[in-house]
Amino acid sequence: MSQVSPLASSVTAVSSSASTDTIITITPVAHAKLIELRDAESERDRLGLRVEILSGPGEDFRYDLVFDEFVKAAFTDEVRTIDGLKIIVGAKHLDLLRGAELDHDDAKGLLIRNPNKPLKASFEGLVADDEISAQIEAIVFNDVNPALSAHGGFVTFSGHDKEGTAYFTMGGGCHGCSMSRQAMLEGVQTMLTEQVPAIQRVRDITDHSTGANPYYS
Repeated sequence: MSQVSPLASSVTAVSSSASTDTIITITPVAHAKLIELRDAESERDRLGLRVEILSGPGEDFRYDLVFDEFVKAAFTDEVRTIDGLKIIVGAKHLDLLRGAELDHDDAKGLLIRNPNKPLKASFEGLVADDEISAQIEAIVFNDVNPALSAHGGFVTFSGHDKEGTAYFTMGGGCHGCSMSRQAMLEGVQTMLTEQVPAIQRVRDITDHSTGANPYYS
């Protein structure tokens, strides 16, 4: 059977619980909505909700929710039952979904509150575990992200090279907006170059084509 995706407008993740270890939680209202959607399918008794993370390292979380046949789940998939609803999660997504909550809002539809952070983007040759990196991380934590949080955004430090360039990705309200990108580059560069002599410039390595307002084609 081909996958059925009545959740095309959904943007968030789920996972399930091991017998005693709950990977994710599902609110009663979200559970009721998912049962309603599943039961509208002809093969409802064979369907479970597969949850996947589509985004890559350094990007805001993007999710895919699709009804799939749980009896055909891969050996490495985790299949759980939450109050009669089967949940299927691939092994590679478990840690990134652990502690997340799947909810439903009349205006926004299905959504996920995920306490985890995306994996950092990895670029060959970048250093992210030395004293300079520790200084940069402290500035990002104490100065940069608190300022950006007022606009719903944040940056993630990916590493620095030997030529004095620090590399960042943007998330939240900063992702996909050219004006936010320019403001981030100027603001973060000013903060870092003033406080970390080894850094002379910053570079944004976010894939903005996946943002809410993509400006890269």
